[in-house]
Amino acid sequence: MRKRLGIDIDGTLTCPTTFVPYINKTLNKNITLDDIKEYDLTPLMGLTQEEFWKWMDEMEPLIYKDAPLAQGAKQIVKKWHAEFNLYFISARRNHLFEVTNNWFAKQDINYDHLELIGSHNKISAVKEHKIDLFFEDKHDNAVDISEECQIPVILFDTPYNRSPIPKNVYRVNNWLEAEKTVQSIFNVTALQN
Repeated sequence: MRKRLGIDIDGTLTCPTTFVPYINKTLNKNITLDDIKEYDLTPLMGLTQEEFWKWMDEMEPLIYKDAPLAQGAKQIVKKWHAEFNLYFISARRNHLFEVTNNWFAKQDINYDHLELIGSHNKISAVKEHKIDLFFEDKHDNAVDISEECQIPVILFDTPYNRSPIPKNVYRVNNWLEAEKTVQSIFNVTALQN
C-alpha cells in the first residue's frame, strides 16, 4: 500500500518569504525573513489581531494566487506523486479553496487530496486520512502532530521555528534534504517491518 504524505502549503510547499513583500508594500515596512522570529506576525506588522485578520481578508487571495514555490519543491513533489499519495492539509480558510486549487493547477502539481481546515490544529485531519509522514513549517504543529499521531514530521527550517524538536521531528533546510530524509525514514521503517 502506498504511503500517505501530508504536506502543509504555506512556508512548506511555498517559499517562507511569500508574505514579506506584501507586508512591506502595504504596511510600509522593510522586513526580511530573518526578522520573523515567531510565527505570529502581528507584533512585527504592528497590528492588533483584529487589524491582522482584516488585512488577511484583503490580501490572502492576492498572496496565494501568485505564491512562489519553495526551491526544489515542484520537482520532488511531482516525482513523489508517482510513488506516494499526496494529501495537502493547510490552515488556510476554506473560502480560499478555489484560489488554492487554481494555484496547484497553474503550478502543475497533482495531489490526491486538498483540505483547507481553517485552523492550525491539523491533528484530526492527519488521523482521519491516516497520514504516514507530515511536512510542516510551524514548530508547535510539527511537535504536536509527531507526538499525538506518532508519525515522523519533517520541519522546514525558518527563523520562526528554531525551538528544540523531539526525536520524531526532522529539521531540514530544503526539499532536497527533505527527500533524503523521507528515503531514510521509510528505508528504516521497511527494515523494521
